[in-house]
Amino acid sequence: MLPKDLRYAKTHEWAKLDGDVCTVGITAFAVEQLTDVVAVELPRVGKQVTASEDKGFGVIESVKAVSDLYAPVSGEIVEVNQTVVNDPGLVAADPFGKGWMIKIKAAPGSKLDHLLTAEQYEQQIASEGH
Repeated sequence: MLPKDLRYAKTHEWAKLDGDVCTVGITAFAVEQLTDVVAVELPRVGKQVTASEDKGFGVIESVKAVSDLYAPVSGEIVEVNQTVVNDPGLVAADPFGKGWMIKIKAAPGSKLDHLLTAEQYEQQIASEGH
């Protein structure tokens, strides 16, 4: 069951906007597709990111694939979860909690309306045959 208070990108990241800070992670579905996560590469604090499916902010690596991570909002990285860099298995153990990746100070006026609701994301997964 997906948390209803989050928004979801088609690229399988989740986002939660609290004031002007957006916490970003990957979904449990993405973790299942990757299988055993062995490495997470995240950007440095202070880096500017753009909401785009063309340029990732980081990389997650599993035993079977390497996947880019995409920012759901534009802004500045204000916090990086060093714990998942040191212990990538935490992403699989708690993707919607302690397995978060980055926090972005969102550009003024940023909203998450362009992202999918939990119901829409579930429909996307189902339409992909999962």
